[in-house]
Amino acid sequence: MENGSKLTNKKWGFRGNTSLKVEDDTTTIRGAFNLLISNINPSDKRTVIPMSHSEPSAFPCFKTTKIATDAIADAVRSNEYNGYPPREGILPARRAVAEYLSKDLPNKLSPDDVFLRMGCKQAFETILQVLGGSRSNILLPKPGFPYYDVLAKLYHLEPRFYDLLPEKNWEIDLDSVVAVADENTVAMVIVNPGNPCGNVFTYQHLKKVAETAWKLGILVISDEVYGHVVFGENPFVPMGVFGSITPVVTVGSMSKRWMVPGWRIGWLVTHDPNGILKQHGIIDSIKECRFISSDPPSFVQGAIPDILANTKEDFFSKTVNTIRECADYCHEGIKDVPGVTCPTKPEGAMCVMVKLDMMVFKDIKDDMDFCVKLAREESVLLLPGISVGLQNWLRITFAIDPSSLQDGIKRLKAFCERHSKIA
Repeated sequence: MENGSKLTNKKWGFRGNTSLKVEDDTTTIRGAFNLLISNINPSDKRTVIPMSHSEPSAFPCFKTTKIATDAIADAVRSNEYNGYPPREGILPARRAVAEYLSKDLPNKLSPDDVFLRMGCKQAFETILQVLGGSRSNILLPKPGFPYYDVLAKLYHLEPRFYDLLPEKNWEIDLDSVVAVADENTVAMVIVNPGNPCGNVFTYQHLKKVAETAWKLGILVISDEVYGHVVFGENPFVPMGVFGSITPVVTVGSMSKRWMVPGWRIGWLVTHDPNGILKQHGIIDSIKECRFISSDPPSFVQGAIPDILANTKEDFFSKTVNTIRECADYCHEGIKDVPGVTCPTKPEGAMCVMVKLDMMVFKDIKDDMDFCVKLAREESVLLLPGISVGLQNWLRITFAIDPSSLQDGIKRLKAFCERHSKIA
């Protein structure tokens, strides 16, 4: 005991890095999720309905294709991918990604334009490392993915926020982009198809985004992790289409389209036909980042060519059709829920933003209070809007088992009726 006292009272030279702590953990997706889980009533024997985060692979209706799992198994059994991969990534894998993405682009990508990363998040982190600087700022969407904000601060980029317009199907308010930008702005981030809003930008709107970025002299970083997961009127248009107008970096992965988020394979791709990114050292800096970060597993890289080349269109069609049916049911079901409105019908991705009318409820303070009480009383998990930048909104993930979705909407309706001023 005496020796223990000496140890605890001794002055030590190390400390935890307080800059890594999020100011309010409940405003992040993971923090809010943990808070909601902790409020589940253990005496409620009903199944918990998880409509707070996009993890469809947990449900049998959203399993990946056998072509993908066979490709992984074949790569492992081949014993050709047991060692460290090349720093630049395995060439056939980079070539396969370049060919896969080039199908939708006017300019053919080369393997040198593709940098393989451990998921879309690490791809995004890589470009922030490259752009980071003590005086620089980056423009982020509101609502948006909260990790952008956290990662920007980690790499000494001041996050500034522009608005998305719910009354215009969540288009970017380009006037607000111009208003928050200045001479220290390095890039703007867009998400298409949209998380958390479920929108899909049109070709015309994306062209205006590119022209605005060109006027400001900034890079466009496009998160396209939900690329081709679309089921409305607007087709998916990759931002790389407009790389001749302004420099573009896209980040993406196999996680959403193939339903394999746990495989951690993603990519960062440069769209730079005019050589601007190369001229300003961005390409070289991306290459340097590979020496201070981990690479995707060799066997996953080894499986990429077979997966991208051989996955059948009917797998994608079946998956998207199921998501469409869930989105339609969610949109229609919300119409009968008092105090909750959905401004736009989702057209892509796996979630949608709905607005709370706080005047309807007699004992709900805000969106966080709503979600905590919903979890406690109905064992339904929804994400409070504050976690993605919009207070008194909710993000509903509809890409779950259809029967669970139907049960979740019924419980949500019962909860809102019970807490309504007019019961």
